Amino acid sequence: SFTVARSMSQSTSIPKKQIRVRDHAFDDVMEIEKKVRKVLKFRELILSCPNGMLPYARLDALSRRIGFKQLEAGRFIIRHPHVFEVFEHPVQRILYCRLTRKAISQIELENEVLLRQIPDAVTRMRKLLMLSKTGRIRLEHVRIARKEFGLPDDFEHSVILKHPQFFRLFDAEETRNKYIESVDADRSLAVCEIERAREREYRDKGMDAEDVRFSFLVNFPPGFKIGKYYKIAVWKWQRLPYWSPYENVSGYDLRSLEAQRRMEKRAVAMIHELLTLTVENKMSLERIAHFRMAMDLPNKLKEFLLQHQGIFYISTRGNQGRLHTVFLRESYRKGELLLPNELYLARRKLGQLAVMSSRRAGLVDRELTRFNRNPFQEDDEWRSVERQYLDN
Repeated sequence: SFTVARSMSQSTSIPKKQIRVRDHAFDDVMEIEKKVRKVLKFRELILSCPNGMLPYARLDALSRRIGFKQLEAGRFIIRHPHVFEVFEHPVQRILYCRLTRKAISQIELENEVLLRQIPDAVTRMRKLLMLSKTGRIRLEHVRIARKEFGLPDDFEHSVILKHPQFFRLFDAEETRNKYIESVDADRSLAVCEIERAREREYRDKGMDAEDVRFSFLVNFPPGFKIGKYYKIAVWKWQRLPYWSPYENVSGYDLRSLEAQRRMEKRAVAMIHELLTLTVENKMSLERIAHFRMAMDLPNKLKEFLLQHQGIFYISTRGNQGRLHTVFLRESYRKGELLLPNELYLARRKLGQLAVMSSRRAGLVDRELTRFNRNPFQEDDEWRSVERQYLDN
């Protein structure tokens, strides 16, 4: 298959080696997500217990199974009083841990939204399969990234098997693994989000058609050095034609230099489109790599993305540098998703609960203030809690 890294230096004038420039707005998002991931782990532990109650005496032993250090679990619960609570059982007279009413309401809300948006999930799944050069993707790769794509845990049944007119599951003889295959590739779905963005930009700004026909929205991180020759290289690259990620290129001769250049830019468009199919327009680099073979992505994926820091941002925050999260830069402003969807907002409520401090005036976590910039439609009780922590 085509390998981008093989001819990168020959086929594009954009420098191959680029130093990653930090963007703190995106890194702050990942710092909050790190907290939320720990909350989710602990939440699942409690929900796995009978009646959703965990005996406080077993708290330390059980929490160490999910990565908590000795004595860390008790402090963790105390620091998150809006998600977890400790209470004395009225009959047994011993202490238990459980989720708060607000945390349970958040779970119910997210589940309701997941069910409501299954038709959208079906469309995203169809588009995802259309990005594959074979029209099929390993079920396991989709399962690992199901949260990013807004798929319910039972998506194999509720999305795939319930819609046989669009999908079918089968075991590939050569790998003995389940694959999802597209039954009906609707060409009306084969329009990239970047193409829609170009149309909007052309209508709004009336730019020259030749300048925007193959261009991407570029916004370099603060502190990124852009020299005169680099600007020229980017300008040339923006005007470079390429094949759509939804186009079948198996019939093209890809040996020429021009074909290599088009395929390189097509790989940028492929990752761009893949990220737009996610709930938050972001995904870990490792999960993107799962789709590398199916979508003809470059071998050295991180190095390739660093060439295009005006389009993508790679954050290493959130897991001691072991996690690489790729953001679509144009979808965010100051760390906030510009066009939040219903599922994103439902999940974000858990983030709000996770960063609410149990202390008041002057000691409220700065993340809480940033979270409250997003215009949620809250109930009266939720708004009163936020005012209490912001005003008192």
